[in-house]
Amino acid sequence: MKKILLTISTAVLILVFIIISNNVTRTSETNKSLSIGGMAGTNTRNCMMSLQAEDSMKFISSQITVNGDVDNPLILNVDSLRKMKVVTIENFKVICQSGAETKENKTCKGVLLRDILDKAKISQSDHKDRNFYIVARATDNYKATFSWAEIYNNPTGDNVYVLFEENEQPIKEQGDMILICKNDIKTGPRHVYWLKNIEVKRVD
Repeated sequence: MKKILLTISTAVLILVFIIISNNVTRTSETNKSLSIGGMAGTNTRNCMMSLQAEDSMKFISSQITVNGDVDNPLILNVDSLRKMKVVTIENFKVICQSGAETKENKTCKGVLLRDILDKAKISQSDHKDRNFYIVARATDNYKATFSWAEIYNNPTGDNVYVLFEENEQPIKEQGDMILICKNDIKTGPRHVYWLKNIEVKRVD
């Protein structure tokens, strides 16, 4: 009788182990499918929330508008950026507010945000008229902001780019263009993928 009970107990333990193993495998496969372009999650920048890859398609943008307090509103795409002064950025990492590294690019290509703003020409009444800020907005309404002084009177201005290429490949899953600020300590919060709009606003 004891042998029968021992055999039944062993069989139950094996069955439980198989069920747990299958669940772990499914969870692992699901998490892999939720990773989008090397960075899982919606445009919330907490690096934790997940989004099905097929659902991300509705957020992909192929052009960006530059408007607001500018003299020359622009509509830009990858071809437009390639005709501007293109810069190669090396060893850029996306680091979340938590400190977790979620993405690393050996090389990126893009255009300085400052060059784009110069092309659009901020509507200044004179050279002392500097009370502006810039909002970079994604298709899911995630936003990152920069002051006029950051872009034009600070080293940050040399580190804010609109990218169109990562590791010698076009950007696709995260929209055709991504805005980054390379010299932020935590680069994730101002890493704007699915970029659709750059708006210049005057401080009231």
